[in-house]
Amino acid sequence: MSLLVRASLLVLLGAVAVGIYWNYDGFDPESVRGATVVITGCSTGIGEEMAYQYARLGAKILITARRENRLKEVVAKAKSLGAQEAHYVAGDMGKAEDCERTIQTAKEKFGRLDYLVLNHLGSRFKSTEDVFIDMRRGKSWDQDPDMDFFVDFLNINLVSYVRLASLALTLLKESSGHIVVIGSIGGKVPSPNLSFYSSVKFGLDGFFSSLRVELMKAQQDVSVTLAVLGFIATPTFSNHLKTEPDGDKVLENFAPIDETALAVIRGGATRAREIYYPFYTWPFSKLRALMPELLTFD
Repeated sequence: MSLLVRASLLVLLGAVAVGIYWNYDGFDPESVRGATVVITGCSTGIGEEMAYQYARLGAKILITARRENRLKEVVAKAKSLGAQEAHYVAGDMGKAEDCERTIQTAKEKFGRLDYLVLNHLGSRFKSTEDVFIDMRRGKSWDQDPDMDFFVDFLNINLVSYVRLASLALTLLKESSGHIVVIGSIGGKVPSPNLSFYSSVKFGLDGFFSSLRVELMKAQQDVSVTLAVLGFIATPTFSNHLKTEPDGDKVLENFAPIDETALAVIRGGATRAREIYYPFYTWPFSKLRALMPELLTFD
């Protein structure tokens, strides 16, 4: 059987698997009503959209980001959409004290924690848009080995995830709660020109997959869900691509942000081990595991 045929079969099986998951995952919207949720990185993108989706389901949310003015706007909209409570903490998750303040605020506001959704992405050295512009221009690590940026990126996008989860574990154990980690296909398949990004996403997979096993062995009823996401039509991607030739056509292949946010919420609520969205992320991940020498994202 040729490689092309095998890959085609994997894609087909992946589409079927995602279809079955979407329709028969057992998600009950009422299970989220009244649940207490902390979501990081909520000033824009997937984090903002998840805040709105949780609000529509009647959850109590606490959101974080660095831009206080945007957090106020998101909180106001979340309340209008049906959130039972909506609060915010303006802070930099790269700072240990801001991570501690976020979890302490959740404890003070809610008295419990059901969901910790780790989503933030950023750097003090570059904007998210600049990061992905470098990728599209084919700027490789050997051309600009910026260690200050790399250490900062790891701290904000990996170390702070571990810190927040560690701080929240006591509350999550008490509520038999859920940790939801926003990962990427870039954490399953190496991505040239995004070596620093893949480092973070592979690291998140490694740490939280190990934590899941540790919690199970300790008979602690805390679920850990890793969301393996592909190309999503976030405002950052959309605004940038619209300025490029054929950018609108490229965007047609990106997954809608509202559907992505709901897929993540469903997976977390049903205690899924991993979520693959859109559908192609599953066959790519599995094919990479089976034949690593044949697959990278160029």
